Amino acid sequence: MPDIYDDADFFKKYSEMNRSKIGLAGAGEWPTLQKLLPDFQGKTVLDLGCGYGWHCIYAAEHGAKAVTGVDLSEKMLQVARQKTTATNVTYQLADISKVNFPENTFDVVMSSLAFHYLKSFTQIAQSVQRYLKPNGKFVFSVEHPIFTANGTQDWVYDENGKIKYFPVDHYFEEGQRTANFLGTPVTKYHRTLTTYIEGLINNGFTIDHVQEPMPPKNMMDLPGMKDEMRRPMMLIIAATKK
Repeated sequence: MPDIYDDADFFKKYSEMNRSKIGLAGAGEWPTLQKLLPDFQGKTVLDLGCGYGWHCIYAAEHGAKAVTGVDLSEKMLQVARQKTTATNVTYQLADISKVNFPENTFDVVMSSLAFHYLKSFTQIAQSVQRYLKPNGKFVFSVEHPIFTANGTQDWVYDENGKIKYFPVDHYFEEGQRTANFLGTPVTKYHRTLTTYIEGLINNGFTIDHVQEPMPPKNMMDLPGMKDEMRRPMMLIIAATKK
């Protein structure tokens, strides 16, 4: 099945987002995520769902020995290759739920807003645990379970077009949802906070940090950003392989 990000209209809309145009500085969760990332100096790094390659580039700029970025979208990887000047960054076109690496390959595995597109979190946790070295670091962000629960990911508005509330429903009914992202129906998967945390604990990880990033102060004047304080949109977890 073709990746949604390879659809020309959808990709054009995505490329116009702030995080697409200016990179990490345009991502509201970046200040929180950055603090949870490990020291990259001399490390072998994997980025699952690397998109434009911003995190791969960051790791290379901060001393990583070798960086591998994996993504299912050829359009994403085309942009990533254009933006990347470091010679120790390699990009691979593959499904992150199926890609395979030898055991104990990487010091660090990271992923940004990709795992909610996967049917099984347990499967990806087991895979990452296998190809991380002992004491390796696993840091990832996903859409928050409160944000994914109802499915549509739209606010509820009053008759004047003002936000009334954000709906949370069917929280414990995990599984497929159809979200409205950039005006396009997109398939995502909802799972509970318990599933994320226990999925790590039960598959060979210790939890280091759990964060629900808030918009940074320097973004509060951007349209709609103050409303992001009304509910969590993202969840970031840092863990270590036992």
